[in-house]
Amino acid sequence: MDDRLGPASTPEIERALERLFRLTVSRRLHNLQVASVGAEVTRAGYAVLRAVDDVGELPMKELARQCSMDPGAAARLVRTLQQDGLVDRVPGSTDGRVVVVRLTDRGRQVHRAIVALRTAHLDAVLDDWSDGDRAELTRLVDRLVDDLRSTPVGDSPTETDPEHRGN
Repeated sequence: MDDRLGPASTPEIERALERLFRLTVSRRLHNLQVASVGAEVTRAGYAVLRAVDDVGELPMKELARQCSMDPGAAARLVRTLQQDGLVDRVPGSTDGRVVVVRLTDRGRQVHRAIVALRTAHLDAVLDDWSDGDRAELTRLVDRLVDDLRSTPVGDSPTETDPEHRGN
């Protein structure tokens, strides 16, 4: 938006965010990305790869929470990713009763190839943006995400609400 036009109304911001969200969850775009790197992984599968790559390995329960998935659905997805050679399920190092998920070399390669493709695409999109505009975009998006996480919707708890953790 051009600052000379005045502040955007909340409905205008919501519409702009809706366009962005629709684009980022586009099945077509995701399929193009994974096909470009020679992989077959669903968006939910990519979320699992990303979450596990961020920390190295995750207990199943924590993985489900981080991916906003039902534990049963997460277990089924992990089983599929394991069959595809992208993750391993192993006993936890501190508690053998806990199953942890970690990336295989192939899973790490697939995840990083998708990230590299997405990063290259974003670099092309932002090529004409100044360093200041890029920094401001990062700052504002981070602020928006933090505020969305900490502001309840109706009566629902937020991610930062202690009662919500672990659900």
